[in-house]
Amino acid sequence: MAEPAHRTRLVVLFGGRSAEREVSCVTAACVLAAVDRARYDVVPIGITPEGAWVEAAERPGALLAEGRPVEPFTAVAGADVVLPLLHGPLGEDGTVQGLLEVAAVPYVGSGVLGSAVAMDKAMTKEVLARAGLPQAAWQTAHASALPDPLEVGRALGYPVFVKPANMGSSVGVTKAHDEHELGDACTLALRYDELIVIEEAIVGREVECAVLGNLHPQATLLGEIVPSHEFYDYDDKYSGEGAELIVPTDLPDDVMAEGQRLAVAAFKALRCEGMARVDFFYDAGGRGLLINEVNTIPGFTPFSMYPQLWEAAGLPYAALIDRLVELAQERFHRRQAHTGKGRGIA
Repeated sequence: MAEPAHRTRLVVLFGGRSAEREVSCVTAACVLAAVDRARYDVVPIGITPEGAWVEAAERPGALLAEGRPVEPFTAVAGADVVLPLLHGPLGEDGTVQGLLEVAAVPYVGSGVLGSAVAMDKAMTKEVLARAGLPQAAWQTAHASALPDPLEVGRALGYPVFVKPANMGSSVGVTKAHDEHELGDACTLALRYDELIVIEEAIVGREVECAVLGNLHPQATLLGEIVPSHEFYDYDDKYSGEGAELIVPTDLPDDVMAEGQRLAVAAFKALRCEGMARVDFFYDAGGRGLLINEVNTIPGFTPFSMYPQLWEAAGLPYAALIDRLVELAQERFHRRQAHTGKGRGIA
């Protein structure tokens, strides 16, 4: 079969400077292996731990720092679509999205605002609370004023989860069982961010929903995670061993429908676009579904929930990538009508 006259030039960004760099490399390797080369002219661009941009080869995990250096704007110039697979700060938080906006290229996923708000767990909770969406009780604390363990206990009870506000993949997350463990948990979280979130621990099932779309997003059925450890930690997420993923899970129909509704509502409240994975706790005997986090660049590893949920919904991995590229181009062209061109604005 002859190749199409024009292959979509797809720049895949991966690596980065955050603690989630290795996760990004694994994700990128999976995407590079799955895309249809007859349809896409794929250009992998790695970002080294030092922040340099390089033209990478087809083994991103091994060659991050070995490619030819390239300037960021040069790297994305001429791209039909950029696919950022940069988990965590300086990639998932609106920073790279801002660069791509300035470069005027279409890119997959949420824009600057949605990326920044969803990355910051403290701000996410504020926005979701304002939207009236259910979630666990929480507190925030800054490095300059650590929380009083007794006050945390009175407000939230123990155990609690302590998290860096701007990090993902469970990096820096600890379950503190009492006031004596809270200090060490805060110290670990503060290695990754100066702002931390302390949440009440919910006894319930961990379920997730995949959302896809721009102005009219759609949600999958919910999948469930059965951790092998006390909570769904980094090893469970990326080792491929231990945690069990049930896709979809066996929730009652009304709970499943409510999860889809809440996932779309959270997606819209945070100004997400393209894709997001919405994580819940399900308290069957009490408060029902509680939103935990919203991830705007969910993992695409073979063990990741987001592509598995869409696979179960009838959208295979390669077709999911195609759809994300289409959504990126649709949003870019839609937004061009609001740039001021043709209205006397320089």
